[in-house]
Amino acid sequence: MRPLFLSACLILLGTAPVAWGQECDRSDDSQSMMNICANADFQTADAKLNAAYKDLVGRNDEKANKLLQTAQRAWIAFRDAECAYSTAGSEGGSIHPMEVSQCLTELTNERTKQLTSAPNCQEGDPSCASPDEDEDQDMQ
Repeated sequence: MRPLFLSACLILLGTAPVAWGQECDRSDDSQSMMNICANADFQTADAKLNAAYKDLVGRNDEKANKLLQTAQRAWIAFRDAECAYSTAGSEGGSIHPMEVSQCLTELTNERTKQLTSAPNCQEGDPSCASPDEDEDQDMQ
């Protein structure tokens, strides 16, 4: 069974669109290039999130890290489900991959802000602004 699964995976990878390997060219406004650039933006955001997560893990004790890991796994499930839901209207269209990547990027950037602000906040400290409060101030 395992060799069959591996073979199927290799076939899928071998038939993947060549565009996945292309680099983002923001001067090219074709939909396929906009999809590639949106995915590149998500990959950058995801790398920043992973760095923030690793930094936080390095500061926490074992108990806090278990809680963080549970929270992060739940957040990833939420993010993926939210983006699937919010982009369902374009499913099957050429713009869909870009919309999904943009949603993933936006939510990932918000989560990175949450993780990077957490170590600087003391419980009960009213001077410690949450990412939501920053947005409220930007709107005024």
